[in-house]
Amino acid sequence: MIEPSARRWNNHWAHFLAFGLGSGAAPKAPGTFGTLAAIPFFLLLTLLPLWLYILVVVLAFVLGCYLCDRVSRDMGVHDHGGIVWDEFVGFWITMIAVPVSIWTVLLGFILFRVFDILKPWPIDWLDRRVEGGFGIMIDDVIAGLFAGVILHLLVFFLM
Repeated sequence: MIEPSARRWNNHWAHFLAFGLGSGAAPKAPGTFGTLAAIPFFLLLTLLPLWLYILVVVLAFVLGCYLCDRVSRDMGVHDHGGIVWDEFVGFWITMIAVPVSIWTVLLGFILFRVFDILKPWPIDWLDRRVEGGFGIMIDDVIAGLFAGVILHLLVFFLM
């Protein structure tokens, strides 16, 4: 447990990662800044074969369950707004197997943020009922899946 006076994003490696390398410390719209910070890492992930990209995303999800649980307990706040590792993983899920262009990245960003912010069913249901690090992560995973399906449909029919 981290002392209350030291509950900041830069005081421990788990906090640093959970806060998206500091992007979640933005005073306004930390989820949006976290998603933006995920883009360069996504571009690096696209250099991997698809199977390895998916494996990295699965491992990032598992790590995220630990990070989000640990940091939310340390901070004494369930799903603190600055915890954005879930946005990283959700965006990476959105972009699985999508051809990379400025337009697909922009559309993927917008679609993921819309689903993450509006939380249509079952995202809102999961967000309210599932506790711990898994609960923090799962709503963004589902938002990423929804956004990814729509993005794939848009790419197929429009691009």
